Amino acid sequence: MNNYYTLPLNVKRLIGSKSHEKGGLNESISHYLHLINTSYFGECTFDESFGCSIWIIDFDNLKSTKKLTSLIQDSLSDSIKIHEKRLSNVKVIVRMKQEEIVGVEEANRIKRKINITIKGKVIKTSEAFLYTEYFYIGPLSY
Repeated sequence: MNNYYTLPLNVKRLIGSKSHEKGGLNESISHYLHLINTSYFGECTFDESFGCSIWIIDFDNLKSTKKLTSLIQDSLSDSIKIHEKRLSNVKVIVRMKQEEIVGVEEANRIKRKINITIKGKVIKTSEAFLYTEYFYIGPLSY
């Protein structure tokens, strides 16, 4: 059943009492996880715990890859358990590696690539849920 609005949200359509595209539960959960992943703590003034630590470590070159990976993984796990109530048995896997970004007009750059895999179970349907996403940090881009 498609009861969830899709992104990007078209506010003009909603205000104008026009119909807006709707998507399914899994799509809605995926969009919400992306929002958690790309928000920094304190960005949502109504809930300072919403977000994750990717922004905190965005330019951190002093910590080891293992420490940064663990920090991000723990932060995402905690945020998802607090904010995404439609999933149970959540497992977050974070992998980080150096990757060369080939520039067309500029020189090649080395950035850290963060691969995020989130597994869980959709409570409403008891279906397995899988979400994957990756980011480059220093500065964050996706």
